[in-house]
Amino acid sequence: MSGFKKFLLRGNLVELAVAVVVGATFSNLIQALVGDLITPLIGAITGGRQPDFSSYKFTLNGSVFRYGDFVNHLLTFAIVAAVVYWLVVLPMTRVLRLFDSKKEATEKTCPECLSDIPVAARRCAFCTVELSTVPAADRPPA
Repeated sequence: MSGFKKFLLRGNLVELAVAVVVGATFSNLIQALVGDLITPLIGAITGGRQPDFSSYKFTLNGSVFRYGDFVNHLLTFAIVAAVVYWLVVLPMTRVLRLFDSKKEATEKTCPECLSDIPVAARRCAFCTVELSTVPAADRPPA
């Protein structure tokens, strides 16, 4: 039983559970925003008789197609994706770029095979081409 208790109380598992709960709540909040504010606004702007866009539908051979409900879900997805992009992806990209800039100071690219090699290397470990310590732009003409 203590192993199960340790598993449940691990930091990553607890953080994941919190993230799932917050994400589900955020999704419900965005669905309410889209269903209660944005789609009625779209319905009012387009001059539709029904201010609730989610009730837009058509029937074909007895099957009901709720395209307004689909548009609601599409708008919800777009808003959630935008928030995740602006609040998670962009900051993480900036952090990773900072780490990559530190990596560039210790590595260079082999001009022959394009592998990353240490800056001080005189020969590429991958293709064994001999590397010049003088940059190509500063070399005297041959």
